Amino acid sequence: MSVEPLRPAWSQAFTDEAIRSLTATGPLSSITPEWAWGGSTGQGVRVAVIDSGIEYDHPALDGCVRGGIAVEYDPDAELGYCIDDEPLPQDLSGHGTACAGIIHLIAPEAELYSVRVLGRDMAGRGMQFAAGLDWTLDNQIHIVNMSLGSSRQEYYALFHEIADDAYYKNMQLVVAANNYPGPSFPSLYASVISVAAHAGKDPFTYYYNPAPPVEFGAPGIDVRVAWNNKSYITSTGNSFAAPHIAGIVTLIRAKHPDLTPFQVKTILWACASNMQRLGV
Repeated sequence: MSVEPLRPAWSQAFTDEAIRSLTATGPLSSITPEWAWGGSTGQGVRVAVIDSGIEYDHPALDGCVRGGIAVEYDPDAELGYCIDDEPLPQDLSGHGTACAGIIHLIAPEAELYSVRVLGRDMAGRGMQFAAGLDWTLDNQIHIVNMSLGSSRQEYYALFHEIADDAYYKNMQLVVAANNYPGPSFPSLYASVISVAAHAGKDPFTYYYNPAPPVEFGAPGIDVRVAWNNKSYITSTGNSFAAPHIAGIVTLIRAKHPDLTPFQVKTILWACASNMQRLGV
């Protein structure tokens, strides 16, 4: 399993013709960003970042990291991996800290949890990824950001089962699309929110894609992000678009805690910048 190739997979899908083909009337037309997340800070929402870890004491995170785990490959273990608690999580590459920093910027009072499944080379095994997802289901996590995925068909059914389990247990999965053309799991599943990058800079400007499977576009090109060793870098990738949406979903869930993943996705659609421009 590999992550963060070089270029985002976003296309120029937001044409006026495509947008005009979408209409909404009735109750959906009254859903606005102000109603959806106005005044929300993410308080009370638990967000897990399944990635390379989170540098818990990075200044960009303001002490919002509450703990986490590390899922390590272990060929001698019964299941092929072991899980270790990490009360003070660390990041092996910087990638997970970048995603966490974006979420914290948008939802500053959310509680973040580190689920480390990737190594220093940004690679991991499917069994580690699946175990990390299982841990979030068992630990009352509300939202999971996954700026990673796999194109290996042998993991399709396993990841699909876990994603559906999360959906029916009211846990929202936000997943970055593959940066290269081609399938990537779990971003292709209908039960998740799939995200790719656009070139905008406003963290609250995002778009609905009328030609899924990638459903939403958010800032992810030349984004300044937190990185290892208290540093910052400027980077590009769908990996950094996904946590923008995860942050907004966190705000929505904090303000409307009884919403289901289906309802949250509908609100995201109604509040997307291209939908609001149409008056949807």
